Amino acid sequence: MTVNLRAYGPVAVALLAFCSVGLARDLDQDEALRLRQQGIILPLEQLLQQALDRYPGARLLEAELEEKRGVYIYEVELLTPQGVVRELDLDATTGRLLKDKED
Repeated sequence: MTVNLRAYGPVAVALLAFCSVGLARDLDQDEALRLRQQGIILPLEQLLQQALDRYPGARLLEAELEEKRGVYIYEVELLTPQGVVRELDLDATTGRLLKDKED
């Protein structure tokens, strides 16, 4: 029996994309406010300052709250004075830096 791998390539890519979508969920502002009021997550302002302190002079490009595998994460994108875009993931419950990479 011969298997045509080219025929399965697009299916594998589609399946991988579908599975990765299920791993992260963006939270809307109402849900974020409720979590903050319940004391489950820290204020964005607090963690945003932590991110900006890491790169003095950087400007905020985007910030969003996501849930990945049951963990609330602030994903913050900054533009450094050198013109580099940095993507930082911060644990929204503890403030711990989870990821800092060039985007």
